[in-house]
Amino acid sequence: MFSIRSKPLWKGSAQFIVGALVIGVLATPCFASFESSLVAVKGKLTGVVLPLLSVIGLGFAALSFVTGNPEAKKHVTYALIGSVLGFGAQAIVDFIGSAVH
Repeated sequence: MFSIRSKPLWKGSAQFIVGALVIGVLATPCFASFESSLVAVKGKLTGVVLPLLSVIGLGFAALSFVTGNPEAKKHVTYALIGSVLGFGAQAIVDFIGSAVH
């Protein structure tokens, strides 16, 4: 009728330890304020992601130009506009922030 399947003791202990570690690691960011989280996201976007995308866009435009693509001029133009926005993102965000306050 009722059967109790025995499982090794280490299996339950390992799951408990992993669960405790996950809760311990994930609970720490919960104490951060929402504003500091947004500042961190803004810093990563404007300092890492956008400049990286700008460099990738410039590389694609240069490759397009070297291979003789008929749309190369348009690619270079868009890459330059993207680079100005990507590398200047921090200055643009700071300017808008100071204008609002």
